[in-house]
Amino acid sequence: MTWVLRVLRWIRWYARELTDESAYDRYVAHARKAHPGASVPSRREFERMRTDRQESDPRQGFRCC
Repeated sequence: MTWVLRVLRWIRWYARELTDESAYDRYVAHARKAHPGASVPSRREFERMRTDRQESDPRQGFRCC
């Protein structure tokens, strides 16, 4: 039974990494380590900042050409 749980955890981790769903978790971990006294934006604020950054600089994220 433990191998089934291990496989399911790996599949969940892989799917989150593949879809970049874990970007917020990595950001929070980095922000708390680098700036312990600063407030961390909510997930919604983080996604808005990320989208704005990608739209302002076309070299960020996926490239079409």
